[in-house]
Amino acid sequence: MSKPTLLLLHGALGSPATLQPLAERLAADFTIKSFAFAGHGGREVRPETFTLPHFAAEILAFLAANESEPARVFGYSMGGYAALLAAHQVPARFASITTLGTKLDWSPEAAAAETRLLDPEKIRAKVPAFAEQLRERHAPADWTAVVRATAALMQAAGAAPPLSAADLSGIAVPVQVLVGDADPTVGTEAGAALAARLPRSRYELLPATPHPLERADLTLLSEKIRAFALSA
Repeated sequence: MSKPTLLLLHGALGSPATLQPLAERLAADFTIKSFAFAGHGGREVRPETFTLPHFAAEILAFLAANESEPARVFGYSMGGYAALLAAHQVPARFASITTLGTKLDWSPEAAAAETRLLDPEKIRAKVPAFAEQLRERHAPADWTAVVRATAALMQAAGAAPPLSAADLSGIAVPVQVLVGDADPTVGTEAGAALAARLPRSRYELLPATPHPLERADLTLLSEKIRAFALSA
Protein backbone atom coordinates (compact mmCIF):
# COMPACT_ATOMS: atom_id res chain seq x y z
CA MET A 1 0.00 0.00 0.00
CA SER A 2 1.45 3.37 -0.99
CA LYS A 3 2.09 6.02 1.61
CA PRO A 4 0.07 9.25 1.52
CA THR A 5 1.82 12.40 0.41
CA LEU A 6 2.73 15.08 2.93
CA LEU A 7 3.74 18.44 1.49
CA LEU A 8 6.07 20.43 3.77
CA LEU A 9 6.15 24.21 3.31
CA HIS A 10 8.98 26.32 4.70
CA GLY A 11 8.71 29.65 6.50
CA ALA A 12 10.10 33.13 5.89
CA LEU A 13 13.86 33.18 5.17
CA GLY A 14 13.70 29.38 4.91
CA SER A 15 14.03 26.70 2.25
CA PRO A 16 13.18 22.98 1.94
CA ALA A 17 16.53 22.23 3.60
CA THR A 18 15.32 23.79 6.86
CA LEU A 19 12.52 21.18 6.94
CA GLN A 20 14.80 18.18 6.41
CA PRO A 21 15.13 17.17 10.09
CA LEU A 22 11.33 17.15 10.37
CA ALA A 23 10.97 15.30 7.06
CA GLU A 24 13.25 12.53 8.32
CA ARG A 25 10.91 11.94 11.27
CA LEU A 26 7.86 11.66 9.02
CA ALA A 27 9.29 9.70 6.10
CA ALA A 28 8.23 6.29 7.47
CA ASP A 29 4.55 7.21 7.19
CA PHE A 30 4.43 9.65 4.28
CA THR A 31 5.90 10.34 0.89
CA ILE A 32 7.47 13.69 1.70
CA LYS A 33 7.44 16.46 -0.88
CA SER A 34 8.55 20.08 -0.68
CA PHE A 35 9.58 23.01 -2.84
CA ALA A 36 11.13 26.45 -2.41
CA PHE A 37 8.84 29.45 -2.67
CA ALA A 38 9.78 32.12 -5.19
CA GLY A 39 12.80 34.11 -3.98
CA HIS A 40 13.95 31.37 -1.57
CA GLY A 41 16.54 28.61 -1.72
CA GLY A 42 18.42 30.17 -4.61
CA ARG A 43 15.42 31.19 -6.69
CA GLU A 44 15.42 34.69 -8.17
CA VAL A 45 14.16 37.43 -5.82
CA ARG A 46 11.52 39.51 -7.63
CA PRO A 47 9.07 41.83 -5.82
CA GLU A 48 6.12 40.76 -7.97
CA THR A 49 6.49 37.07 -7.05
CA PHE A 50 7.62 37.53 -3.43
CA THR A 51 4.08 37.82 -2.06
CA LEU A 52 1.70 35.62 -0.07
CA PRO A 53 -0.83 35.45 -2.92
CA HIS A 54 1.91 34.28 -5.29
CA PHE A 55 3.13 31.68 -2.79
CA ALA A 56 -0.45 30.38 -2.47
CA ALA A 57 -0.63 30.15 -6.27
CA GLU A 58 2.63 28.19 -6.26
CA ILE A 59 1.17 25.69 -3.79
CA LEU A 60 -1.90 25.16 -5.97
CA ALA A 61 0.24 24.80 -9.10
CA PHE A 62 2.51 22.27 -7.37
CA LEU A 63 -0.45 20.19 -6.19
CA ALA A 64 -2.12 20.33 -9.61
CA ALA A 65 1.08 19.10 -11.25
CA ASN A 66 2.04 16.44 -8.72
CA GLU A 67 -1.04 15.17 -6.86
CA SER A 68 -4.25 13.60 -8.12
CA GLU A 69 -5.79 13.32 -4.64
CA PRO A 70 -6.35 15.99 -1.96
CA ALA A 71 -3.06 16.59 -0.17
CA ARG A 72 -1.99 16.61 3.43
CA VAL A 73 0.08 19.70 4.16
CA PHE A 74 2.29 21.04 6.94
CA GLY A 75 3.21 24.70 6.77
CA TYR A 76 5.67 26.37 9.11
CA SER A 77 5.07 30.06 9.84
CA MET A 78 4.68 31.87 6.49
CA GLY A 79 4.22 28.52 4.75
CA GLY A 80 1.21 27.82 6.90
CA TYR A 81 -0.37 31.14 6.00
CA ALA A 82 0.20 30.52 2.28
CA ALA A 83 -1.38 27.06 2.65
CA LEU A 84 -4.48 28.53 4.32
CA LEU A 85 -4.73 31.15 1.59
CA ALA A 86 -4.52 28.42 -1.05
CA ALA A 87 -7.13 26.34 0.77
CA HIS A 88 -9.46 29.33 0.87
CA GLN A 89 -9.17 29.54 -2.93
CA VAL A 90 -9.33 25.83 -3.85
CA PRO A 91 -10.32 23.72 -0.82
CA ALA A 92 -10.71 20.56 -2.89
CA ARG A 93 -6.91 20.33 -3.23
CA PHE A 94 -6.46 19.74 0.52
CA ALA A 95 -7.19 16.78 2.79
CA SER A 96 -5.82 18.60 5.86
CA ILE A 97 -3.43 21.35 6.91
CA THR A 98 -1.26 21.60 10.01
CA THR A 99 0.40 24.93 10.78
CA LEU A 100 3.06 25.81 13.33
CA GLY A 101 4.02 29.35 14.28
CA THR A 102 1.67 30.87 11.71
CA LYS A 103 0.62 34.42 12.54
CA LEU A 104 -3.04 35.04 11.65
CA ASP A 105 -3.62 38.46 13.25
CA TRP A 106 -1.79 40.83 10.89
CA SER A 107 -1.98 44.60 11.32
CA PRO A 108 0.33 47.54 10.59
CA GLU A 109 1.53 47.41 14.21
CA ALA A 110 2.20 43.67 14.03
CA ALA A 111 4.10 44.09 10.79
CA ALA A 112 6.23 46.86 12.29
CA ALA A 113 7.13 44.62 15.23
CA GLU A 114 7.92 41.65 12.98
CA THR A 115 10.12 43.61 10.57
CA ARG A 116 12.07 45.56 13.17
CA LEU A 117 14.98 43.14 13.01
CA LEU A 118 14.76 42.38 9.28
CA ASP A 119 17.67 44.64 8.46
CA PRO A 120 20.56 42.95 6.65
CA GLU A 121 23.16 45.29 8.15
CA LYS A 122 21.92 44.60 11.69
CA ILE A 123 21.90 40.86 11.02
CA ARG A 124 25.43 40.97 9.60
CA ALA A 125 26.70 43.00 12.58
CA LYS A 126 24.86 41.29 15.44
CA VAL A 127 24.45 37.67 14.28
CA PRO A 128 27.10 37.04 11.61
CA ALA A 129 26.66 33.28 11.87
CA PHE A 130 22.99 33.67 10.90
CA ALA A 131 23.98 35.96 8.03
CA GLU A 132 26.30 33.25 6.75
CA GLN A 133 23.51 30.66 7.05
CA LEU A 134 21.24 32.87 4.98
CA ARG A 135 23.97 33.43 2.39
CA GLU A 136 24.49 29.71 1.95
CA ARG A 137 20.77 28.88 2.04
CA HIS A 138 19.77 31.33 -0.69
CA ALA A 139 22.83 31.30 -2.96
CA PRO A 140 23.24 32.22 -5.74
CA ALA A 141 20.58 34.82 -4.92
CA ASP A 142 21.55 37.72 -2.65
CA TRP A 143 20.44 36.90 0.89
CA THR A 144 20.10 40.60 1.73
CA ALA A 145 17.49 40.89 -1.03
CA VAL A 146 15.59 37.97 0.53
CA VAL A 147 15.56 39.74 3.90
CA ARG A 148 14.34 43.02 2.40
CA ALA A 149 11.67 41.26 0.35
CA THR A 150 10.48 39.41 3.46
CA ALA A 151 10.09 42.73 5.29
CA ALA A 152 8.09 44.11 2.36
CA LEU A 153 5.87 41.01 2.35
CA MET A 154 5.11 41.42 6.05
CA GLN A 155 4.38 45.12 5.64
CA ALA A 156 1.94 44.29 2.85
CA ALA A 157 0.26 41.66 5.03
CA GLY A 158 -0.03 44.18 7.84
CA ALA A 159 -1.57 46.83 5.61
CA ALA A 160 -4.05 44.45 3.95
CA PRO A 161 -4.18 40.92 5.43
CA PRO A 162 -4.73 38.42 2.58
CA LEU A 163 -7.06 36.39 4.83
CA SER A 164 -9.89 38.17 6.63
CA ALA A 165 -11.86 36.69 9.52
CA ALA A 166 -14.65 35.95 7.05
CA ASP A 167 -12.19 34.21 4.72
CA LEU A 168 -11.00 31.97 7.56
CA SER A 169 -14.59 31.10 8.40
CA GLY A 170 -15.01 29.84 4.86
CA ILE A 171 -12.09 27.37 4.80
CA ALA A 172 -13.83 24.00 4.79
CA VAL A 173 -10.64 21.98 5.30
CA PRO A 174 -9.55 20.30 8.56
CA VAL A 175 -6.86 22.55 10.04
CA GLN A 176 -4.63 21.88 13.05
CA VAL A 177 -3.21 25.14 14.40
CA LEU A 178 -0.13 24.54 16.54
CA VAL A 179 1.31 27.47 18.49
CA GLY A 180 4.34 27.46 20.76
CA ASP A 181 3.64 28.67 24.28
CA ALA A 182 6.93 30.61 24.12
CA ASP A 183 6.05 32.31 20.79
CA PRO A 184 4.39 35.57 21.94
CA THR A 185 3.99 37.12 18.50
CA VAL A 186 1.87 34.19 17.31
CA GLY A 187 0.25 32.96 20.52
CA THR A 188 -1.97 36.01 20.98
CA GLU A 189 -5.62 36.18 21.99
CA ALA A 190 -6.42 37.75 18.64
CA GLY A 191 -4.65 34.94 16.82
CA ALA A 192 -6.49 32.29 18.82
CA ALA A 193 -9.80 34.03 18.09
CA LEU A 194 -9.05 34.00 14.36
CA ALA A 195 -8.05 30.33 14.50
CA ALA A 196 -11.40 29.61 16.16
CA ARG A 197 -13.10 31.03 13.05
CA LEU A 198 -11.82 28.04 11.05
CA PRO A 199 -14.87 25.76 10.92
CA ARG A 200 -12.93 22.48 11.21
CA SER A 201 -10.00 23.52 13.38
CA ARG A 202 -8.00 22.08 16.23
CA TYR A 203 -5.93 24.60 18.23
CA GLU A 204 -3.14 23.51 20.56
CA LEU A 205 -0.33 25.18 22.46
CA LEU A 206 2.93 23.24 22.40
CA PRO A 207 4.93 23.39 25.65
CA ALA A 208 8.33 25.12 25.83
CA THR A 209 8.23 25.94 22.13
CA PRO A 210 9.55 29.27 20.78
CA HIS A 211 9.12 30.41 17.19
CA PRO A 212 12.31 29.07 15.50
CA LEU A 213 11.62 25.63 14.04
CA GLU A 214 15.11 24.40 14.93
CA ARG A 215 14.31 24.97 18.61
CA ALA A 216 11.04 23.02 18.55
CA ASP A 217 10.70 19.48 19.91
CA LEU A 218 10.63 17.81 16.49
CA THR A 219 9.63 14.44 17.93
CA LEU A 220 6.52 15.99 19.52
CA LEU A 221 5.81 18.08 16.44
CA SER A 222 6.09 15.10 14.10
CA GLU A 223 3.69 13.13 16.31
CA LYS A 224 1.12 15.93 16.13
CA ILE A 225 1.47 16.25 12.35
CA ARG A 226 1.34 12.48 11.82
CA ALA A 227 -1.77 11.90 13.93
CA PHE A 228 -3.73 14.74 12.34
CA ALA A 229 -2.67 13.98 8.76
CA LEU A 230 -3.47 10.28 9.02
CA SER A 231 -6.89 11.02 10.50
CA ALA A 232 -7.92 13.12 7.48
